[in-house]
Amino acid sequence: MLTALRGGCPRCGKSGLFSGIVTFAPRCRHCGLDFASFNVGDGAASFLIFIVGGIILGLALWLELSYAPPIWLHALLWVPLATLLTLGLLRIAKAMLIAMEYRHEAAAARSETTDGPD
Repeated sequence: MLTALRGGCPRCGKSGLFSGIVTFAPRCRHCGLDFASFNVGDGAASFLIFIVGGIILGLALWLELSYAPPIWLHALLWVPLATLLTLGLLRIAKAMLIAMEYRHEAAAARSETTDGPD
């Protein structure tokens, strides 16, 4: 969990899992673990749509019912907040998924099932 929060390699724990904001590096520059063999997919993004949407909706409703600000203030607040929450949580969620996949050796199991019969 701590390694995922820091964006570290699941094998050695040193930072360098990401080459961009939410883009994985091709491999760990410290231990050489190939990140391309992991398949995180869009699973993290699907859950985050609901989580971030619920947070933003709840806060926007609370603000509207409590203070009734103009619509431009809603746009000024919620668009950047939703963007920052999505990118921040997506980075953590993707790192957690790759760490769990490494821990449970899902890449090795996947390659065994796709080899086919001998």
